[in-house]
Amino acid sequence: MEVPQVPFDDRGLAYGDGLFETVLLRDGRPLLWDYHLARLKRGCRLLDIPYPAQVALDAAMGGGGEGLEVLKLIVTRGSGGRGYACPEKVVPRLLSSRAPFHPQVRHWRNGVRVRLCELRLGHQPRLAGIKHLNRLENVLARNEWQAPDIVEGLVADHSDRVIEATSMNFFWCHKGQCFTPYLDQCGVAGTLREALLNAGEVTQAHLDIEELSDVEALWVGNSVQGMWPVAELLDSDGAPWQRWSLGMASRRLQAMANRLLGYPEFC
Repeated sequence: MEVPQVPFDDRGLAYGDGLFETVLLRDGRPLLWDYHLARLKRGCRLLDIPYPAQVALDAAMGGGGEGLEVLKLIVTRGSGGRGYACPEKVVPRLLSSRAPFHPQVRHWRNGVRVRLCELRLGHQPRLAGIKHLNRLENVLARNEWQAPDIVEGLVADHSDRVIEATSMNFFWCHKGQCFTPYLDQCGVAGTLREALLNAGEVTQAHLDIEELSDVEALWVGNSVQGMWPVAELLDSDGAPWQRWSLGMASRRLQAMANRLLGYPEFC
């Protein structure tokens, strides 16, 4: 596959001035495509970057392949401008790549081990929810552990409210109801999360770190991997904190999320 070339003066490369989407393709068909386009449009509006033409987005998907693939789309402000100042005429740059994908079936079945991260997310409401290219907080949080048996890290904000995982959204069950954090101050509003909110399967709420011990089930999920139930949570030092059995409470939301992506429900 040809690797897209990015000029040295591209503002996405220099400043993270742009957005990206990661889309699951099944036999060439993009899943949750309307949600991805809606988030991309919102991001372009907030960053004042012209939205790519639909014909260019369709062309980025290329021909229909077989099986599962991951499509990555990157939209930058293009080149130009002096320093941080934007160019008078913005010519956005659209880049794309596709790669075969194999989901982690064992994580659906057996659940996953996650840990708390020490890093705290800063608040920036103007960027909250969109998938912009500035992901250094996520990079630093993910760099807090190297153990291969820990698959994700939960990240809180400076108020110690859990916001998301390093590359997935976060969900929990309490008294039979499923929740996901508000993302009006920071965090990425994932497309799988949006679909579950629109379906009425989850409700937005706050959850402090100290309340994690009281929930009935935890999940981390996104629109590529589906929904992984959390079997064990470690603290930020890597010490065991809480375990959950993977009963019906853990499987209900997983079934709905995986159904949206055409994955096995494991109910």
